Amino acid sequence: MSIQNKMGAAAAAALVTLAPLSAFAQTVAAAATNDNDIKMAAALGAGLAIGIGVFGGTFAQGKAAAAALEGISRNPGAAGRIQTPMILGLALIESLVLLAFVIAFFLRNLAAGG
Repeated sequence: MSIQNKMGAAAAAALVTLAPLSAFAQTVAAAATNDNDIKMAAALGAGLAIGIGVFGGTFAQGKAAAAALEGISRNPGAAGRIQTPMILGLALIESLVLLAFVIAFFLRNLAAGG
């Protein structure tokens, strides 16, 4: 492929990619007065906060429990020494999930206009 063909293909790709952006352009005054965009972003942020928080917390709790059970199965005599840090770790992981829930609740109230 020659240089001219590559440049033409790159220009066409840039035009196709960047042309739709002008449809979303707003003036500064219109962007500042549009409360629906803020409410929509807050609602989307609330959903993402709780979704990602719960997914990450569930994954981490599963990994922590699996590692603790693997350690107990290798050395049953150490079950008491493994169980306490595991429960503490699970409680800290769950506190982060609850924090994501609280943030999502505040963002939901922001989206509702309160």
